[in-house]
Amino acid sequence: MPAGRLTHQDRQYIAAKLAEGTAYAEIARRLAKPTSTISREVNRNGGPRRYRPDLAQQATAARARRRPGRTPVPAAEAGSTHGRDPQAVRRLQERLTAMMAQTGLSSMASRVLTRLFTDDTAKLTAAELTSRLQVSPASVSKAVADLERQGFLRRERDPHRRRDRYVVDDDVWIRAWLASARMNLLLAETARHGAHTLGTQTPAGARLRETSEFLDHLNRDMTQAAEHWRRSRQPTGARGSTPGSGSRTGQGGDAGPGSAPDAPMAAN
Repeated sequence: MPAGRLTHQDRQYIAAKLAEGTAYAEIARRLAKPTSTISREVNRNGGPRRYRPDLAQQATAARARRRPGRTPVPAAEAGSTHGRDPQAVRRLQERLTAMMAQTGLSSMASRVLTRLFTDDTAKLTAAELTSRLQVSPASVSKAVADLERQGFLRRERDPHRRRDRYVVDDDVWIRAWLASARMNLLLAETARHGAHTLGTQTPAGARLRETSEFLDHLNRDMTQAAEHWRRSRQPTGARGSTPGSGSRTGQGGDAGPGSAPDAPMAAN
């Protein structure tokens, strides 16, 4: 696990979990940090009961300013800023990372996905991710494995440097959306089976039947919305050649759902 630096969002998460009574080890696991990093962070900033994320962030910044000879990590890499404000880019990346983490991704996977998605090339090697995120190679390796398994990124061979690089495609979100629709379909089938098992005329059975009907309806809407978006992005002459999903509701009828990952995140 990486030593890494804690971001302001990390510190806010720590404070929220401390208020819930969550153990240091569990907080560290969710943030992909060593437990010692969390315990040291909390103990040097007031302890579990007095920890305040804003004050901890300010104290860390003050300590960094007092250390001579330390080179700050650049907010954006040289040659890729295109005249952008590096601080604004950093704030955007932190905000995107926090939002992705709220969907169920780990903190490190969220950071990796954000860095790839906000890079103009959308292609970075493991070494580049390690350098830019200032974390260990092991943490990057675990994060990219999780993201690849869920279909958020893919790897390709860099012909010039003979190493793999990780790529985020432009349609990553539509594929994640369709994967979520497929998960809803599985949940609907399970609820429908449960309704028959318990008896559709019983309160519990009726509840499961209602759940299955809702998830079926949601799945149809999600699949049709994704197909509508895909068709709207196609060139005018090609629109008639792609078969629609129709009433197939994400059951592998077209290339979209069929290419979705085997272990998708469920929709919130």
